Amino acid sequence: MENLRTSKLLKLISYILIPILVLLIALSILHFAFLNEYGTANETQYSKTEIFADDYLLFIIDKVKDCMSESSIINNFMEIEGTNGQKYYYSDNESYIYNNYDGIGTYIDYIIINKQTNEMYTNMRSNNYEQEIEDIKNYENHWIYANGIIDTDIEYINNDNIIYKSIYRYFETNEDVIEEEPIDNTSVSQFDIYSKYNPNRTGQLTNFQIAKDIYEFALNNQKLPIYILPISTFMLLIIIIYLLWSIGHEKESENNEIKLTAIDNIPYEILTIIGLSILFIFIAMALEAIRLANYISIIVGIVFYVLCYIICAGIVVSTIKRIKAKRFFKSFLTYSILKWIKNKLYWVKKLVEEKIENKKIFWYYWGLVLISIILASIFFTGVGLFVLIVFWIWVYYKIKQYVKNQEQIKNALSDIYNGKKDVYIDDSELKGTLKEMAIYVNDISGGFSNAIEESLKSERLKTELITNVSHDIKTPLTSIINYVDLLKKEEIQNEKAKEYIDILDNKSQRLKKLTEDLIEASKVSSGNVKLNIENINIKELINQTIGEFKDRFEEKGLKIETQISDENLIIKADNRYVYRIIENLFSNITKYAQENSRVYIDIERNRNYRVHICLKNISKEKLNINADELMQRFVRGDKSRYTEGSGLGLSIAKSLTELQKGKFSIKIDGDLFRVDIEW
Repeated sequence: MENLRTSKLLKLISYILIPILVLLIALSILHFAFLNEYGTANETQYSKTEIFADDYLLFIIDKVKDCMSESSIINNFMEIEGTNGQKYYYSDNESYIYNNYDGIGTYIDYIIINKQTNEMYTNMRSNNYEQEIEDIKNYENHWIYANGIIDTDIEYINNDNIIYKSIYRYFETNEDVIEEEPIDNTSVSQFDIYSKYNPNRTGQLTNFQIAKDIYEFALNNQKLPIYILPISTFMLLIIIIYLLWSIGHEKESENNEIKLTAIDNIPYEILTIIGLSILFIFIAMALEAIRLANYISIIVGIVFYVLCYIICAGIVVSTIKRIKAKRFFKSFLTYSILKWIKNKLYWVKKLVEEKIENKKIFWYYWGLVLISIILASIFFTGVGLFVLIVFWIWVYYKIKQYVKNQEQIKNALSDIYNGKKDVYIDDSELKGTLKEMAIYVNDISGGFSNAIEESLKSERLKTELITNVSHDIKTPLTSIINYVDLLKKEEIQNEKAKEYIDILDNKSQRLKKLTEDLIEASKVSSGNVKLNIENINIKELINQTIGEFKDRFEEKGLKIETQISDENLIIKADNRYVYRIIENLFSNITKYAQENSRVYIDIERNRNYRVHICLKNISKEKLNINADELMQRFVRGDKSRYTEGSGLGLSIAKSLTELQKGKFSIKIDGDLFRVDIEW
């Protein structure tokens, strides 16, 4: 595989095949479009198509416009004296090769007569034009417009069909029909036009001949694009995938390192601007060459197509290399400029901060400079130089001592911030502001240590009290539950007594659950929990818990909507306590979620590659409480003491999550309750 990835020959072949395959795909699509337009038509000759008819008519109108303009007559026609004394104007088609429609015009013989001036315009040499007109009438593929009537065997521009074409406005004088004013306020109706298609008139390769050849080739090879398009597309996709995989990898590269060339080190904006500028020039030149409409222009167009491909390929390959080498944004000139500005701003910021924080050092420094200048100017002797050196040493010692003491205070504050106790600074050798700061730090450290000790002691006593009371309650409660069970087995006929027994059973079970939650909360908060860390498939665990709570969800009309990632999601935790976390959250949902609503459960791996679990539901009661307060012990969203639940479920879930190196958070937005867990 590595040989394929670094093969220069295979890459070269791929680069050569890409423009060929793209061209084949484009031509196949055009071929399909052509077949969709003409594939079921009966016209097997190009001269019978609507395209031919439109080009034919546009050429005739173009010639009529020339006959309406004196300047066009002078430039395009040659005045000749006829045999009967009549003037006529002759046009040589060879002089019109590069006009828009003269590609087809080189195949059309025409005689245009201005009925008002009796002048005739033609591209035919003849001694008897009356006979030529009669011959045109009998000629195949002729078009005649005389006395306002069209006579033609070209179907698409006969009397019935021409009215559907926008160019029809030139043949009408009715203002309701005319969309634009005719040229020079003159209608074509003042002319009689006689024309015919003469394929033997010239052998020149014009756009008509090229269009005719393409038309006939497309009709004769209708199945060709069916094979070429899928094969070319498949090959192109394979080549693109291969190049995306292999670009930048060379045999001489070490440790799969992306090999960059001199082009890849050019700033990306400059490379893109230069490449696109050259590309636009090549495209303009290619379009100009194609406009000439002959086979030479097609060859020139192909050459420019290849040059454009080379420019595009160079930019794309360089882009892929930079992305693979993780240097794409760094290769921008803008990035370098912004980085330089950022470094300079950081340097200025640091310099200003240092000068502001160390004003004493600042003044020491400038005092040293000033005194040094004075000593150097007054005592420019051996003694003066000695005094100056002593002064420099003294200033250096003072600055060093000041920085050392300042660093000591800074470290002490950092220790206090991180929770370290018994922090003390010896202030006997300090003076001035630093001595005052050291005294304050020592006082803060002592007060902080005492506060921590008191807090820990209070928390320990509270935990012990809860644990002891819970255990003391548990023994008589067990007896109550057992006696209630015995009473339920007795055949008591009094319905009121049965109702009282059910109430006793319900309340005793609730008290039992509260006692168990208290004991567990106490253990978790004190860290007195033994964890058995193992790999857990969190998707399976949650799906299993959903199944266990199915009846309770259905009883409340809660519809579970899950969105679980397809990838394997494994976390390292204790299976028992993770189940307890999920169980507490589901139990919380069944108690407090709006009945007949949806519950959303999303499990995915986030961008930090940690497993993220999100549970969302609509609360049936308005949540007039913030998220932090809701996670405290004995707190419930509805503030009621008469609903089921101890107010410990979320607190236990949070403590168990954090005990297993996870993150637990709650968000409240109106009546939307959301829990996010991350492992």
